[in-house]
Amino acid sequence: MSNVEPRPAATVVLLREASQGIEVLLLQRSRELAFSPGCWVFPGGKIDPQDYPDPDGTHEYPAALRAAVRETREEAGISIEPEQLIPAAHWTTPESLPLRYSTWFFLCPLYQPVAVTIDDWEIRDYRWISPARALAESKRRTLKLIQPTRITLQDLRTYLTLEDALAGMTGKGIRVVPENSPYYRPITADR
Repeated sequence: MSNVEPRPAATVVLLREASQGIEVLLLQRSRELAFSPGCWVFPGGKIDPQDYPDPDGTHEYPAALRAAVRETREEAGISIEPEQLIPAAHWTTPESLPLRYSTWFFLCPLYQPVAVTIDDWEIRDYRWISPARALAESKRRTLKLIQPTRITLQDLRTYLTLEDALAGMTGKGIRVVPENSPYYRPITADR
């Protein structure tokens, strides 16, 4: 068991409609990174001190929104607004792992084409891919996924349109993993 406190973080599931249904943007992390090297993930990263709206750093949800916007721009070159983000899940890395995160997952529908620009250091490649195809490639071991990404893709694989995906995912409420995580705090009007 680890005594490592999870770092607050945010992840963005960028969604678009394609001819065969919805697609998500996956980014391949550099094999030289400490956390999930070589894995295909959604854009995201840790919440930095400047992301907090208050000096004491107690309002994590607005900080997560800001971090999600910032990380999407840094990792994929895509500009989004906090108002586009829809909370879908909150994952906390298991205590048994040496690097731990307490991560907000946001859905972000894209209705217009966007250009993806990666830094080619932290992020080595990118793909727009259907959830079903990403899962099939993961099963064949040609696309390495971490558990939160895989489960999010499983949740999304049955939806054919953005509207169906958003209605279905938001209708389930925010998935919290583990269910009784002490790091998840429900969204309230003041945060």
